[in-house]
Amino acid sequence: MLGKTVGQDPVAAIGILVTIQPKYVNMADIIVPLATDRPQPKGERAAPEAEPIWDVIELLFFAYRDFISDPDEVLATFGFGRAHHRVLHFVTRSPGLKVAELLDILNITKQSLGRVLKQLVDQGYVLQKEGANDRRQRLLYVTPKGETLAMKLAGLQTARIARALAELGPNAHEAACRLLTAMINGDNRDAVLRFIARADSVRRQRS
Repeated sequence: MLGKTVGQDPVAAIGILVTIQPKYVNMADIIVPLATDRPQPKGERAAPEAEPIWDVIELLFFAYRDFISDPDEVLATFGFGRAHHRVLHFVTRSPGLKVAELLDILNITKQSLGRVLKQLVDQGYVLQKEGANDRRQRLLYVTPKGETLAMKLAGLQTARIARALAELGPNAHEAACRLLTAMINGDNRDAVLRFIARADSVRRQRS
């Protein structure tokens, strides 16, 4: 899918395209009183806080931990990490992706992306080209070598997902997609779904 560095791993790996920029404020300027500062009406008890959904929270954590462990092992043999994986994934899915768009997808700083991108370019996994109409634009493409690695990593993750879906039976794929889509921030969902549909269409045309 915040201002994180590339090394961090949000479970919502896919908060794509529409970025919610963090707002920095001086806490002294926030004057809205806290609920605990307001006196409770006499004889009225405060409503108990809802219990966190511990099981789903923890299942998401452990599922994501194991989901990324398969490609992690392969990446380590190349001296790469998860940041390299993300760049390879999205550039493979969207050939000609602008650097600015990739920054929005990953929600990281130029400096963080620059280090990873330089390694991938220097080692022959990614190409940068100037935009046809705007030479200031940098468009990204994977090389055959980069696509081979990206597809190997995606294959490992696909195998794990396929095993899980097979255990759940009919309509599991659709249910999983509905759940994950619903977890994306509402103002991001349409952009995410458009990105996926466009990438799928490009992939089918190339096949």
